[in-house]
Amino acid sequence: MLVKLKNLDILILFILACFLVISTIVIYSATYGTKYQGLHINNAVMFLVLLIPMLLIACMDYRIIVRHLSWILYGISILLLVYVMFKGMTINGSRRWINLGIMQFQPSELAKVFVILLVAKLLEQRKGDTLHLFKDILPIGLLIAIPFFIVLTQPDLGTSIVFVCIFLGMLWIGNVRISHSIIGLVGLASMIAGITALYFYNFSLFSKIVKPHQLHRIQTFLNPASDPNQSWHVLNSIKAVGTGQFLGEGFKHGKFVQAGFIPYDYADSIFVVIGEEFGFAGSTVLILLYFILIYQLVKIAMDCDDLSGTYVVIGVISMFTLQIFENIAMHTGLMPLTGIALPFISYGGSSLMTNMISIGLVLSIKIHGKKPFLLGD
Repeated sequence: MLVKLKNLDILILFILACFLVISTIVIYSATYGTKYQGLHINNAVMFLVLLIPMLLIACMDYRIIVRHLSWILYGISILLLVYVMFKGMTINGSRRWINLGIMQFQPSELAKVFVILLVAKLLEQRKGDTLHLFKDILPIGLLIAIPFFIVLTQPDLGTSIVFVCIFLGMLWIGNVRISHSIIGLVGLASMIAGITALYFYNFSLFSKIVKPHQLHRIQTFLNPASDPNQSWHVLNSIKAVGTGQFLGEGFKHGKFVQAGFIPYDYADSIFVVIGEEFGFAGSTVLILLYFILIYQLVKIAMDCDDLSGTYVVIGVISMFTLQIFENIAMHTGLMPLTGIALPFISYGGSSLMTNMISIGLVLSIKIHGKKPFLLGD
Protein backbone atom coordinates (compact mmCIF):
# COMPACT_ATOMS: atom_id res chain seq x y z
CA MET A 1 0.00 0.00 0.00
CA LEU A 2 2.87 2.39 0.80
CA VAL A 3 4.29 1.76 -2.66
CA LYS A 4 0.95 2.71 -4.19
CA LEU A 5 0.70 5.87 -2.09
CA LYS A 6 4.10 6.93 -3.42
CA ASN A 7 2.66 6.78 -6.94
CA LEU A 8 -0.17 9.20 -6.19
CA ASP A 9 -0.48 12.22 -8.47
CA ILE A 10 1.18 14.97 -6.42
CA LEU A 11 -0.21 17.78 -8.57
CA ILE A 12 -3.81 16.63 -7.99
CA LEU A 13 -3.16 16.39 -4.24
CA PHE A 14 -1.71 19.91 -4.29
CA ILE A 15 -4.79 21.23 -6.10
CA LEU A 16 -7.04 19.54 -3.53
CA ALA A 17 -5.05 21.26 -0.77
CA CYS A 18 -5.60 24.59 -2.54
CA PHE A 19 -9.33 23.87 -2.79
CA LEU A 20 -9.42 23.09 0.94
CA VAL A 21 -7.79 26.42 1.81
CA ILE A 22 -9.96 28.43 -0.59
CA SER A 23 -13.18 26.71 0.46
CA THR A 24 -12.49 27.14 4.18
CA ILE A 25 -11.61 30.82 3.82
CA VAL A 26 -14.59 31.68 1.63
CA ILE A 27 -17.11 29.73 3.74
CA TYR A 28 -15.76 31.50 6.83
CA SER A 29 -16.36 34.88 5.18
CA ALA A 30 -19.82 33.90 3.90
CA THR A 31 -21.01 32.68 7.32
CA TYR A 32 -19.26 35.27 9.50
CA GLY A 33 -21.71 36.83 11.92
CA THR A 34 -24.59 34.57 10.84
CA LYS A 35 -26.27 31.56 12.44
CA TYR A 36 -24.12 29.39 10.18
CA GLN A 37 -20.85 30.69 11.61
CA GLY A 38 -18.50 27.78 12.18
CA LEU A 39 -19.40 25.85 9.04
CA HIS A 40 -15.86 26.45 7.77
CA ILE A 41 -14.58 24.19 10.54
CA ASN A 42 -17.08 21.48 9.60
CA ASN A 43 -16.00 21.87 5.99
CA ALA A 44 -12.31 21.44 6.81
CA VAL A 45 -13.05 18.40 9.01
CA MET A 46 -15.18 16.79 6.26
CA PHE A 47 -12.45 17.43 3.72
CA LEU A 48 -9.78 15.80 5.87
CA VAL A 49 -12.00 12.87 6.89
CA LEU A 50 -12.96 12.17 3.27
CA LEU A 51 -9.28 11.98 2.36
CA ILE A 52 -9.28 8.54 4.00
CA PRO A 53 -11.82 6.86 1.67
CA MET A 54 -10.26 8.74 -1.25
CA LEU A 55 -6.84 7.22 -0.51
CA LEU A 56 -8.33 3.77 0.15
CA ILE A 57 -10.08 3.85 -3.23
CA ALA A 58 -6.85 5.07 -4.85
CA CYS A 59 -5.00 2.03 -3.48
CA MET A 60 -7.72 -0.38 -4.68
CA ASP A 61 -7.61 -1.54 -8.29
CA TYR A 62 -10.48 0.37 -9.91
CA ARG A 63 -11.10 -2.56 -12.27
CA ILE A 64 -12.45 -4.60 -9.37
CA ILE A 65 -15.09 -1.92 -8.83
CA VAL A 66 -15.91 -1.43 -12.52
CA ARG A 67 -16.08 -5.09 -13.50
CA HIS A 68 -17.55 -6.65 -10.36
CA LEU A 69 -19.43 -3.96 -8.43
CA SER A 70 -20.77 -1.43 -10.96
CA TRP A 71 -24.18 -3.10 -11.42
CA ILE A 72 -24.61 -3.49 -7.65
CA LEU A 73 -23.66 0.13 -6.98
CA TYR A 74 -25.99 1.35 -9.74
CA GLY A 75 -28.86 -0.70 -8.27
CA ILE A 76 -28.19 0.73 -4.80
CA SER A 77 -28.26 4.28 -6.18
CA ILE A 78 -31.62 3.69 -7.90
CA LEU A 79 -33.09 2.20 -4.71
CA LEU A 80 -31.91 5.22 -2.73
CA LEU A 81 -33.39 7.61 -5.30
CA VAL A 82 -36.73 5.77 -5.16
CA TYR A 83 -36.61 5.89 -1.36
CA VAL A 84 -36.13 9.67 -1.52
CA MET A 85 -39.26 9.95 -3.71
CA PHE A 86 -41.39 8.61 -0.85
CA LYS A 87 -39.46 9.12 2.40
CA GLY A 88 -36.95 11.84 1.61
CA MET A 89 -36.57 15.18 3.37
CA THR A 90 -38.19 18.20 1.72
CA ILE A 91 -36.28 21.47 1.93
CA ASN A 92 -37.39 24.61 0.05
CA GLY A 93 -39.86 22.60 -2.01
CA SER A 94 -37.34 19.98 -3.15
CA ARG A 95 -37.29 16.38 -1.90
CA ARG A 96 -33.66 15.36 -2.36
CA TRP A 97 -32.22 14.28 0.98
CA ILE A 98 -32.15 11.41 3.47
CA ASN A 99 -31.72 12.44 7.09
CA LEU A 100 -28.86 10.40 8.56
CA GLY A 101 -28.79 12.32 11.83
CA ILE A 102 -25.20 13.55 11.56
CA MET A 103 -25.77 14.84 8.02
CA GLN A 104 -28.32 15.21 5.25
CA PHE A 105 -27.33 12.77 2.52
CA GLN A 106 -28.23 13.48 -1.12
CA PRO A 107 -28.28 10.18 -3.07
CA SER A 108 -28.37 11.91 -6.47
CA GLU A 109 -24.79 13.07 -5.88
CA LEU A 110 -23.47 9.55 -5.38
CA ALA A 111 -25.60 8.26 -8.26
CA LYS A 112 -23.51 10.31 -10.68
CA VAL A 113 -20.36 8.33 -9.85
CA PHE A 114 -22.14 4.97 -9.92
CA VAL A 115 -23.59 5.79 -13.34
CA ILE A 116 -20.08 6.59 -14.60
CA LEU A 117 -18.80 3.21 -13.36
CA LEU A 118 -21.61 1.26 -15.04
CA VAL A 119 -21.34 3.10 -18.35
CA ALA A 120 -17.56 2.50 -18.30
CA LYS A 121 -18.19 -1.23 -17.84
CA LEU A 122 -20.66 -1.38 -20.72
CA LEU A 123 -18.46 0.65 -23.06
CA GLU A 124 -15.41 -1.46 -22.24
CA GLN A 125 -17.24 -4.55 -23.47
CA ARG A 126 -17.19 -3.06 -26.97
CA LYS A 127 -13.32 -3.03 -26.80
CA GLY A 128 -13.14 0.28 -28.66
CA ASP A 129 -15.32 -0.82 -31.60
CA THR A 130 -17.89 1.59 -33.01
CA LEU A 131 -21.03 1.75 -30.90
CA HIS A 132 -24.31 0.47 -32.33
CA LEU A 133 -27.47 2.50 -31.88
CA PHE A 134 -29.80 -0.28 -30.67
CA LYS A 135 -27.29 -2.60 -29.01
CA ASP A 136 -25.21 0.02 -27.18
CA ILE A 137 -26.41 3.63 -27.24
CA LEU A 138 -30.10 3.10 -26.48
CA PRO A 139 -29.54 0.64 -23.57
CA ILE A 140 -26.98 2.97 -22.00
CA GLY A 141 -29.32 5.91 -22.58
CA LEU A 142 -32.11 4.03 -20.81
CA LEU A 143 -29.89 3.28 -17.80
CA ILE A 144 -29.04 6.98 -17.50
CA ALA A 145 -32.63 8.06 -18.18
CA ILE A 146 -33.84 6.29 -15.01
CA PRO A 147 -31.85 8.43 -12.52
CA PHE A 148 -32.26 11.46 -14.80
CA PHE A 149 -36.06 11.47 -14.59
CA ILE A 150 -36.17 10.49 -10.91
CA VAL A 151 -33.86 13.39 -10.02
CA LEU A 152 -35.82 15.72 -12.31
CA THR A 153 -38.99 15.03 -10.33
CA GLN A 154 -37.34 15.96 -7.00
CA PRO A 155 -37.06 18.60 -8.63
CA ASP A 156 -33.33 19.05 -9.33
CA LEU A 157 -32.74 20.26 -12.87
CA GLY A 158 -29.07 21.06 -12.26
CA THR A 159 -28.09 17.51 -11.26
CA SER A 160 -30.28 16.04 -14.01
CA ILE A 161 -28.30 17.97 -16.61
CA VAL A 162 -25.09 16.48 -15.19
CA PHE A 163 -26.34 12.98 -16.05
CA VAL A 164 -26.90 14.11 -19.64
CA CYS A 165 -23.40 15.58 -19.86
CA ILE A 166 -21.87 12.37 -18.49
CA PHE A 167 -23.81 10.38 -21.11
CA LEU A 168 -22.69 12.58 -24.00
CA GLY A 169 -19.05 12.82 -22.89
CA MET A 170 -18.59 9.09 -22.37
CA LEU A 171 -20.40 8.16 -25.59
CA TRP A 172 -18.19 10.52 -27.59
CA ILE A 173 -15.00 8.90 -26.28
CA GLY A 174 -16.68 5.48 -26.54
CA ASN A 175 -16.46 5.76 -30.35
CA VAL A 176 -19.97 6.77 -31.36
CA ARG A 177 -20.67 6.99 -35.09
CA ILE A 178 -20.57 10.46 -36.67
CA SER A 179 -24.00 9.82 -38.19
CA HIS A 180 -25.43 9.04 -34.75
CA SER A 181 -23.81 12.19 -33.36
CA ILE A 182 -25.40 14.27 -36.11
CA ILE A 183 -28.79 12.68 -35.46
CA GLY A 184 -28.42 13.42 -31.76
CA LEU A 185 -27.39 17.04 -32.37
CA VAL A 186 -30.24 17.58 -34.81
CA GLY A 187 -32.67 16.06 -32.32
CA LEU A 188 -31.36 18.22 -29.50
CA ALA A 189 -31.45 21.36 -31.63
CA SER A 190 -35.00 20.55 -32.74
CA MET A 191 -36.10 20.04 -29.14
CA ILE A 192 -34.58 23.35 -28.05
CA ALA A 193 -36.11 25.11 -31.05
CA GLY A 194 -39.50 23.57 -30.29
CA ILE A 195 -39.39 24.61 -26.64
CA THR A 196 -38.29 28.14 -27.62
CA ALA A 197 -41.06 28.44 -30.20
CA LEU A 198 -43.60 27.19 -27.67
CA TYR A 199 -42.44 29.80 -25.15
CA PHE A 200 -42.80 32.72 -27.56
CA TYR A 201 -45.82 31.63 -29.62
CA ASN A 202 -47.94 29.54 -27.25
CA PHE A 203 -47.00 30.68 -23.77
CA SER A 204 -50.22 29.40 -22.18
CA LEU A 205 -49.42 25.82 -23.22
CA PHE A 206 -45.76 26.25 -22.27
CA SER A 207 -46.71 27.43 -18.76
CA LYS A 208 -48.86 24.32 -18.30
CA ILE A 209 -46.02 21.95 -19.23
CA VAL A 210 -43.28 23.65 -17.20
CA LYS A 211 -43.49 23.74 -13.41
CA PRO A 212 -44.05 27.21 -11.88
CA HIS A 213 -40.62 27.52 -10.24
CA GLN A 214 -38.94 26.46 -13.50
CA LEU A 215 -41.03 28.97 -15.45
CA HIS A 216 -39.97 31.76 -13.09
CA ARG A 217 -36.31 30.86 -13.54
CA ILE A 218 -36.61 30.85 -17.34
CA GLN A 219 -38.38 34.21 -17.34
CA THR A 220 -35.87 35.82 -15.00
CA PHE A 221 -33.04 34.43 -17.11
CA LEU A 222 -34.45 35.84 -20.36
CA ASN A 223 -35.46 39.14 -18.79
CA PRO A 224 -34.29 39.68 -15.17
CA ALA A 225 -35.99 43.08 -15.00
CA SER A 226 -39.43 41.59 -15.79
CA ASP A 227 -39.96 40.45 -12.20
CA PRO A 228 -37.52 41.96 -9.66
CA ASN A 229 -38.90 39.76 -6.89
CA GLN A 230 -38.20 36.51 -8.75
CA SER A 231 -34.88 37.72 -10.19
CA TRP A 232 -33.64 39.16 -6.88
CA HIS A 233 -31.07 36.39 -6.40
CA VAL A 234 -29.68 36.56 -9.94
CA LEU A 235 -29.53 40.36 -10.10
CA ASN A 236 -27.75 40.59 -6.74
CA SER A 237 -25.30 37.90 -7.78
CA ILE A 238 -24.42 39.73 -11.00
CA LYS A 239 -24.07 43.04 -9.15
CA ALA A 240 -21.91 41.46 -6.45
CA VAL A 241 -19.53 39.84 -8.93
CA GLY A 242 -19.33 43.13 -10.86
CA THR A 243 -18.65 45.08 -7.67
CA GLY A 244 -15.55 42.97 -7.06
CA GLN A 245 -13.87 44.44 -10.17
CA PHE A 246 -10.21 43.35 -10.45
CA LEU A 247 -8.97 42.77 -6.88
CA GLY A 248 -12.28 42.58 -5.03
CA GLU A 249 -13.73 44.33 -1.99
CA GLY A 250 -11.47 42.38 0.36
CA PHE A 251 -11.87 39.45 2.75
CA LYS A 252 -15.12 39.80 4.78
CA HIS A 253 -15.81 43.12 3.06
CA GLY A 254 -18.26 42.04 0.39
CA LYS A 255 -21.20 44.42 0.70
CA PHE A 256 -23.77 42.11 -0.88
CA VAL A 257 -22.47 39.03 0.89
CA GLN A 258 -22.12 40.55 4.34
CA ALA A 259 -25.54 42.21 4.06
CA GLY A 260 -27.17 38.83 3.41
CA PHE A 261 -28.28 39.68 -0.14
CA ILE A 262 -26.93 36.42 -1.61
CA PRO A 263 -28.92 33.31 -0.61
CA TYR A 264 -26.86 30.15 0.10
CA ASP A 265 -23.62 32.09 -0.31
CA TYR A 266 -21.78 29.35 1.62
CA ALA A 267 -23.13 26.60 -0.67
CA ASP A 268 -24.39 26.89 -4.26
CA SER A 269 -23.71 30.65 -4.49
CA ILE A 270 -20.17 30.57 -3.13
CA PHE A 271 -18.65 31.79 -6.41
CA VAL A 272 -20.37 35.13 -5.80
CA VAL A 273 -18.40 35.50 -2.55
CA ILE A 274 -15.15 34.86 -4.43
CA GLY A 275 -16.12 37.28 -7.21
CA GLU A 276 -17.09 40.10 -4.85
CA GLU A 277 -14.40 39.78 -2.20
CA PHE A 278 -11.45 38.62 -4.33
CA GLY A 279 -12.49 40.06 -7.69
CA PHE A 280 -11.43 39.01 -11.14
CA ALA A 281 -7.98 38.04 -9.87
CA GLY A 282 -9.33 35.64 -7.25
CA SER A 283 -11.87 34.16 -9.66
CA THR A 284 -9.13 33.64 -12.24
CA VAL A 285 -6.95 31.77 -9.73
CA LEU A 286 -9.84 29.42 -8.94
CA ILE A 287 -10.68 28.83 -12.61
CA LEU A 288 -6.98 28.24 -13.35
CA LEU A 289 -6.85 25.58 -10.63
CA TYR A 290 -9.90 23.91 -12.20
CA PHE A 291 -8.22 24.07 -15.61
CA ILE A 292 -5.03 22.43 -14.28
CA LEU A 293 -7.10 19.74 -12.57
CA ILE A 294 -9.04 18.95 -15.76
CA TYR A 295 -5.82 19.00 -17.78
CA GLN A 296 -4.24 16.52 -15.38
CA LEU A 297 -7.30 14.28 -15.59
CA VAL A 298 -7.07 14.34 -19.39
CA LYS A 299 -3.41 13.29 -19.18
CA ILE A 300 -4.31 10.36 -16.91
CA ALA A 301 -7.06 9.30 -19.31
CA MET A 302 -4.66 9.40 -22.28
CA ASP A 303 -1.90 7.52 -20.45
CA CYS A 304 -4.19 4.73 -19.24
CA ASP A 305 -3.78 1.44 -21.15
CA ASP A 306 -7.16 0.11 -19.98
CA LEU A 307 -10.32 1.29 -21.75
CA SER A 308 -12.52 1.17 -18.64
CA GLY A 309 -10.08 3.46 -16.82
CA THR A 310 -10.13 5.96 -19.67
CA TYR A 311 -13.93 5.91 -19.73
CA VAL A 312 -14.18 6.48 -15.98
CA VAL A 313 -11.85 9.50 -16.14
CA ILE A 314 -13.79 10.96 -19.07
CA GLY A 315 -17.00 10.55 -17.08
CA VAL A 316 -15.45 12.38 -14.12
CA ILE A 317 -14.17 15.14 -16.42
CA SER A 318 -17.65 15.53 -17.95
CA MET A 319 -19.22 15.74 -14.48
CA PHE A 320 -16.74 18.29 -13.13
CA THR A 321 -16.70 20.45 -16.28
CA LEU A 322 -20.47 20.77 -16.46
CA GLN A 323 -20.82 21.56 -12.75
CA ILE A 324 -18.06 24.20 -12.83
CA PHE A 325 -19.46 25.87 -15.93
CA GLU A 326 -23.08 25.68 -14.80
CA ASN A 327 -22.41 27.06 -11.31
CA ILE A 328 -20.36 30.02 -12.52
CA ALA A 329 -22.62 30.71 -15.51
CA MET A 330 -25.83 30.81 -13.48
CA HIS A 331 -24.39 33.42 -11.11
CA THR A 332 -23.16 35.64 -13.93
CA GLY A 333 -26.40 35.63 -15.94
CA LEU A 334 -25.25 33.19 -18.64
CA MET A 335 -27.59 30.35 -17.60
CA PRO A 336 -30.84 30.03 -15.65
CA LEU A 337 -30.43 29.63 -11.90
CA THR A 338 -30.35 25.98 -10.80
CA GLY A 339 -29.26 24.27 -7.62
CA ILE A 340 -25.78 22.87 -8.21
CA ALA A 341 -22.63 22.98 -6.09
CA LEU A 342 -19.25 24.35 -7.16
CA PRO A 343 -16.96 21.28 -6.93
CA PHE A 344 -14.70 21.20 -3.83
CA ILE A 345 -15.60 24.80 -2.90
CA SER A 346 -19.30 24.83 -1.97
CA TYR A 347 -20.27 23.59 1.47
CA GLY A 348 -22.03 20.25 1.30
CA GLY A 349 -21.14 16.80 2.58
CA SER A 350 -22.80 14.77 -0.20
CA SER A 351 -21.22 16.84 -2.97
CA LEU A 352 -17.77 16.75 -1.38
CA MET A 353 -18.01 13.00 -0.77
CA THR A 354 -18.88 12.40 -4.42
CA ASN A 355 -16.00 14.58 -5.60
CA MET A 356 -13.48 12.89 -3.33
CA ILE A 357 -14.62 9.42 -4.39
CA SER A 358 -14.27 10.52 -8.02
CA ILE A 359 -10.73 11.74 -7.43
CA GLY A 360 -9.97 8.49 -5.58
CA LEU A 361 -11.02 6.54 -8.68
CA VAL A 362 -8.87 8.76 -10.91
CA LEU A 363 -5.85 8.29 -8.63
CA SER A 364 -6.47 4.52 -8.72
CA ILE A 365 -6.45 4.66 -12.52
CA LYS A 366 -3.17 6.61 -12.41
CA ILE A 367 -1.64 3.88 -10.18
CA HIS A 368 -3.13 0.75 -11.77
CA GLY A 369 -3.94 1.81 -15.34
CA LYS A 370 -0.70 0.43 -16.81
CA LYS A 371 -0.63 -2.80 -14.79
CA PRO A 372 -2.16 -6.18 -15.69
CA PHE A 373 -5.39 -6.86 -13.85
CA LEU A 374 -5.00 -9.21 -10.89
CA LEU A 375 -8.08 -9.82 -8.76
CA GLY A 376 -6.00 -10.29 -5.64
CA ASP A 377 -3.88 -7.21 -6.19
